[in-house]
This record gives sequence, structure tokens and C-alpha cells, in this order.
Amino acid sequence: MLLMKKHSHNQSVCLFGAAPDTGNQGVTALCQSAVLALHERAMGPITVFDHGRGKRSDRWKLGEQSVAVIRQGAVNGRRLYRPENLRQAKLAQRFGGLGNPLLKTIRNSAAVLDVSGGDSFSDIYGPSRFETITLPKNLALNEGRPLILLPQTYGPFELPSAGRKAGRIVKAASLAYARDARSLAALQQLLGNDFDATRHRLGVDMAFGLPQTPPELEKLGSALKSFLLATRETPLIGLNFSGLLFNRAEWAKETFHLQCDYREFARDFLIRLIKETVANIVLVPHVHQPLDNFESDLAAALDLMEEIPPHFKNRVTIPTNPLNASEAKWLIARCDWFAGSRMHATIGALSSGVPAAALAYSGKTLGVFETCGQGDSVLDLRENRSDKSIFDRLLALFAERRLTARMLAPQAAQVRERAAQQMDEIKAFITDQTTKAETT
Repeated sequence: MLLMKKHSHNQSVCLFGAAPDTGNQGVTALCQSAVLALHERAMGPITVFDHGRGKRSDRWKLGEQSVAVIRQGAVNGRRLYRPENLRQAKLAQRFGGLGNPLLKTIRNSAAVLDVSGGDSFSDIYGPSRFETITLPKNLALNEGRPLILLPQTYGPFELPSAGRKAGRIVKAASLAYARDARSLAALQQLLGNDFDATRHRLGVDMAFGLPQTPPELEKLGSALKSFLLATRETPLIGLNFSGLLFNRAEWAKETFHLQCDYREFARDFLIRLIKETVANIVLVPHVHQPLDNFESDLAAALDLMEEIPPHFKNRVTIPTNPLNASEAKWLIARCDWFAGSRMHATIGALSSGVPAAALAYSGKTLGVFETCGQGDSVLDLRENRSDKSIFDRLLALFAERRLTARMLAPQAAQVRERAAQQMDEIKAFITDQTTKAETT
């Protein structure tokens, strides 16, 4: 009897645009969600591009899973001598690769996945950032590898040339997912007649699939532990204030066209919550940077603690140590209500069934909240409304939290289901493509 050898299809994948070493727990959430979903579908080896040097083996605890990953450096900049430099890879590609390690990983992958940090496939962050975002995509396409754009936003593009470059990339991608209906409309506008509903699809933000991981108790601190053990008659409110907006309030007001001084807004909102509710409050930093970095959410939280009247300080706390993305989600899931400016902090709430309000500073948040039927819970700080009217609305949302939670539960479940379904589609596509390639 002739025994047929079982054919082994290439299931290796690499991931750009979700480096786990940025300090931004929203980007980390995208990374960990994608890696876990790929692992659960028996994809691998999984290479995650970060800002380090060379290739390194790593193992991550994601929910109940222990996941092996390969981390590989991929950076932009003028240091062309570094093998991790994306520009060096681009140059080497013109001469057949020249043994470049980035190109080698891309060539050996069944597919290249790219999430652009969720919202960075745009030119509004400057030409250098746009180059960093587009270089990996073009490297993959030039190598003839399937490029899969994970759920993200597309644009805005202020320069017509940037829009054309982005349009060519998306047109050539094997699959491109938008993370909400508004993002899909932007994708359709970008592509025009080249829009292909079979490849350009509606998805949901990857972070809806992020698992919760209980942190070590010493990370929480005694005050937060007592809040979590308090009776449910004492609600727990979670708040996230963005260091990007808080630490340079005047710059943020001008840059993002805010109609308020964010620093004053955050202080006044926090004090009003303390005075008009009986809730305990935890400030949840979601971007971890050194305290002297203007993006540090912890720096903003510590400054706010100094502004609280002494007799109210026992009602507000901050985790003693920084929480990673899945640990922060665990904490947020134990709140009765949440409000924040970092979008992925609020996604941590929505995906856990916790009623949430967004203190938005861009248009990206509304579409994601609408995915869960929660568009009315987005307060856009760029709109010309008084702080009082916004505070009144936020307090009304807090008062309605139990009704909102009942409405949110089935909607959040549907979004989580769609998050799993889109990964099933990606797995099926990669398997189909590798099968075809290996039988020809």
C-alpha cells in the first residue's frame, strides 16, 4: 500500500503596525488580540515587528494561553546601516534582497498582516510617519506576498499625493478591513470604482477580542483593592484622561481644535463626579511613558490627584504599577461605568459590557461606538458646547448605566462574535492561497 505523505501548508505570518513596545496600550491591545487569534487558529510561526534589534524568541501569556512569538526589529530613520531599517530593506529590494532580514521574513511568510496602529494610515501625522506606515505595506506587495490590512481607519489624507499612494496600496491588498461603518465609507471614497466588496470588508476593531488578565495584587495598591471589594451599593467609576491632551493643554486645544482647556475640563469633571455621586473613582492610565513625556497618562493622573480637595482624596486612586493592555481591561471590566479619551481604553469597557462614555478629540471614536449602538455616548470635545452641558450629559449617562448595560450586553456579544469571524475569514483565505501556491 502506497502511503501518501500529508502536505504541510505554510501558515507563517508576520504582523506590522502593532509593535508591543510603544507604551500605548491601545496598540498593544491590537497586537495581542491579533496574535492570540492567529494562535487559536493554529497559524504560525508568528513574527511581530517591533522597535528592537534583530530577531528574538518570546512567549506571551494571553488570557489562558501561552503563545510563542518571534519579535523582530523594523524601524524607520536615517541609520541605513541597521538591518532593521525599513529604508535599507526598500533599497535592498531593488537588488534582489541582498540577504536583508526584513525581506527574508516577509518572503517566508504566507501572508503579511498590517494594522497601522489602528488609526495611523493617514498623512495627518506628518510625512515621516506616513512613510513608516506605508513602507512595510509596499515591501510586502513588491515581494508578491498577500497583504492583509486588519480592521483600521483609512485617512484622512490632506495631500492628494498621499491619498493616491494609499489608494494604490489598498487596491493591491488581498484583503482590507475597515473597523466600523464610517471607516468603510472612507475606504469606499478612497478607492472609488476600484472598491471591491469581496476584498474590502466591514470588520470590527481587533481589541474587542482582547482577553482579560488579572494583574498581580501588588500592582493595584491597597486603596484600589478596597474599592474592588466594596459593596456594589458603592459604584466604581473608571476614568482615563489622555496625557496627550492634558500635559500640553494649550497645544492640544489648537492642534485638535478642542473647544475647552482639557486640563481644566478633566479637573472640573473629576471634582463634580466626587461631589455629585457616592462612587469611588479609579484613574486608569492607558499610555505608559516616562513622567516627563507629554504623552504620559500617569503624569496627567498624578497631577489631577494633586488638585483634589484633601477630604475627597480617599475616594480616588490610581493603580500602583502600570497595567498592561489585558490587565487594564480586567480592571475596566470591574467598573460600573467608564469614561475616557483614549479610544482603546473605552473599547476595553464596551467589549466587557461596561457602559462607557468617550471624551473624544477626533472623529475616529464615533464609528467604533456606533458599532455597539452607543453613538450617543460620544461627547466630542471639538463641538461648541459648554463644559456644564457636557458634564450634565455625562452624569446623565452615569445615572442610566444599568439600563445601558442591559442594552449593551447583546450588542457587545455580537461585536465580539464578528471579531472572531473576521479572523476565521483571514485564516480561510491564507489556507486557500497557500494550498493553491503549493499545488501549482
